[in-house]
Amino acid sequence: MIKGIYTSASGMIPRVKKQEISANNLANASTPGFKKDQVFTQELTRAQRMQQTVKSDWQQPMVDRTYTNFSPGVLDRTGNPLDLAIDGDGFFQLQLADGSRALTRAGSFKVNSEGLLEYPDGALVMGEGGPIEIGSGTVSVAASGIVQVNGSTAGAITPVTVADVNSLEKIGDSMFVVPDDVELIPTKNSTIQQGFLESSNVDVVREMIDMIISYRNYEANSKALQSQDQSLDNLFSRVAPKG
Repeated sequence: MIKGIYTSASGMIPRVKKQEISANNLANASTPGFKKDQVFTQELTRAQRMQQTVKSDWQQPMVDRTYTNFSPGVLDRTGNPLDLAIDGDGFFQLQLADGSRALTRAGSFKVNSEGLLEYPDGALVMGEGGPIEIGSGTVSVAASGIVQVNGSTAGAITPVTVADVNSLEKIGDSMFVVPDDVELIPTKNSTIQQGFLESSNVDVVREMIDMIISYRNYEANSKALQSQDQSLDNLFSRVAPKG
């Protein structure tokens, strides 16, 4: 009976995590460049037994791991010359206020008071030679990433990536921090689309279905837990000494 209680409780914990992740994904469904998170849940009993002795053969430890799905979103036309999207692999490179590196797929840029191209939160957009100075001129960005202002070249934006995207740390605002020891690698066969923004890769209908399924599983485990707890309570009441 204790085994059943443990198993039911173990099944409830991942469902709570899944609900939180799905809720966050839905909240960012309309955020440009947002990459949805997913939960990986797996029973490790069999693998554990192959490596070490399990004290109780009924234990079923569960592993929950949140990971980011980096699949691309749809490119939506905006017509804004400072809206850029990457068609293909890679990220835009940003420099945060503290000098650290960040990557994003959200290309909704603007020009700051110093005439530099920046991300909405103030991070500078980095080109091949550093920050890109736009000023107040007419901006044109070629598919190759060459940025021109009033016909003169102001810099070049080259999409970059890393050897293992799972090493990137999600920090919000569709940005990912790059660890200091991770090398940025220029991508190949990617182009820049001016006047477009990449939408999030969240499938709203799929997320809502997953939330319903997750809730039903949680509800079933909860009822099973309550039933077993009641049975255990009845058992104790019967065997308890009288008098």
